[in-house]
Amino acid sequence: MKKYSKNQLERYPIYLKYFKELEAQGKETISSPKIAKVLGYSEEQIRKDLQAVSAVPGRPKKGRNIAKLVDTLETFLGYKGEMKAVIIGCGHLGQALLHYPNFADMGLAIVAGFDVDSSLIGKEIDGKAIYHLNDIKTKLAELGGEIVIVTVPAGHAQEAVDKAVEAGAKGIWNFAPTHVTVPNNVVIENFNFSSSLAVLMHNLKE
Repeated sequence: MKKYSKNQLERYPIYLKYFKELEAQGKETISSPKIAKVLGYSEEQIRKDLQAVSAVPGRPKKGRNIAKLVDTLETFLGYKGEMKAVIIGCGHLGQALLHYPNFADMGLAIVAGFDVDSSLIGKEIDGKAIYHLNDIKTKLAELGGEIVIVTVPAGHAQEAVDKAVEAGAKGIWNFAPTHVTVPNNVVIENFNFSSSLAVLMHNLKE
């Protein structure tokens, strides 16, 4: 199986967003130099990235077909299917994610939330039911959830992850500001606000 670096995988949604914008404008083709000018990547990097997911080479002076690029990237990124997810931690961040409308465009459907706050249990947020965290062991499979999004405070993150793994989660998307561990058969991706902010602050200073 072909291996892709983390940085490379993070670039593909950026390419896709740009190509879909061009498609909406009625554009039919795009060249690597034009992509490089807009997105700030090198032409060589762009060619390598696109060649890694597409068997159709770019045409000299004409570039690549945008519609085919969109189709290729949506297929590669898994956006054409639907993977179900639940959220553990329905505070401000959790509720913002429950309301976020664009996950559907990425092939992700958030179907429910879990919390320990009695004022939230039994309610619905944007049409998604909120259950007690203790119910996740039976509810996760019932809901068809494969991904568990963790948005709890740092001190409760590992416990939440452990409950998700015990319930059968295949992937953890961790928004908690702390390190958590999972078994080797579970995929984890940590979303780090501080790292992103550090890059922004550094670039501002430069």
